[in-house]
Amino acid sequence: MLSYIARRLAVIIPTLILVSIFIFTLQKILPGDPALALAGEERDAATLEFIREKYHLNDPIYLQYINWAGSALKGDLGISLRTNEPVTKLIGSKLPVTIQLAVMAMIIAFLVGVPAGVLSAVKKGTVVDYLANIVALSGLSIPNFWLGIMLILLVSVNLGWLPASGFESIFVDPVRSLQTMIMPAFVLGTSLAATLMRHTRSAMLGVLKADYVRTARSKGVSEHAVIIKHAFRNALLPIVTLSAVLFGQLLAGAVLTEQIFTIPGFGKLIVDAVFTRDYAVVQGVVLCTAIGFLGMNLIADIAYFLLNPRMRSML
Repeated sequence: MLSYIARRLAVIIPTLILVSIFIFTLQKILPGDPALALAGEERDAATLEFIREKYHLNDPIYLQYINWAGSALKGDLGISLRTNEPVTKLIGSKLPVTIQLAVMAMIIAFLVGVPAGVLSAVKKGTVVDYLANIVALSGLSIPNFWLGIMLILLVSVNLGWLPASGFESIFVDPVRSLQTMIMPAFVLGTSLAATLMRHTRSAMLGVLKADYVRTARSKGVSEHAVIIKHAFRNALLPIVTLSAVLFGQLLAGAVLTEQIFTIPGFGKLIVDAVFTRDYAVVQGVVLCTAIGFLGMNLIADIAYFLLNPRMRSML
């Protein structure tokens, strides 16, 4: 197993280096002068030159990247221009919010998508199958921002059941935290549930045609046991690996949902940083997002390795 992880890391590390180069160079070609943003109202020539020297802005871009990457390896992602706080501190305060949202969205997606996919495969060609596919296609087709706005109008404005926006830490007030996060989690979870439903259905249809399933049925094993113990356990392999990838996408792609519901997570942080030209925050958030996505892909590969005996026998 260690050799398998080493091979995966051999792919991930160069990928992360390329991503970091892309993040840094793309930020540099954006319009605007970081020295002007740092100088504020005191924009005389001496102040600007001092800032450029202090932050190595006069150095060639490859030296600037080396300095930035070296500091990042030490855990120093710079200082926010907007709040004058370390970027690592800002990320540390916002990351748990996005993780909580992503976890709740994945729970909703699992509770809806996986049972719907299994039922659709077992009832293939029936009304249940067609309804499940219609619901799945609807979940994939409806934009998250539209669904979020409609939920706010219906559930918060008209019915008054849940708060329309805001956030409370689950460690401070668990009930209030769940109330503020359930709608955005549902918005994100519906599209994920549709994806999981389609993959679960495909995996189950393939497994139900396997020889060992027919053998189990010929031996008189109950249909419930055939579906749960034999078919679903083997169909679970691609679902687990897909879930890890989807979780990584959630960490990176909850920007619109967090903006709609005013959730102070990664999405809102990077949007505010882009609008205020807070370059250090943008670079730090995108880099951490890339690391999280690559990390979830590694976890997916390890999970598939552990769950699939054929891969272990190949080593």
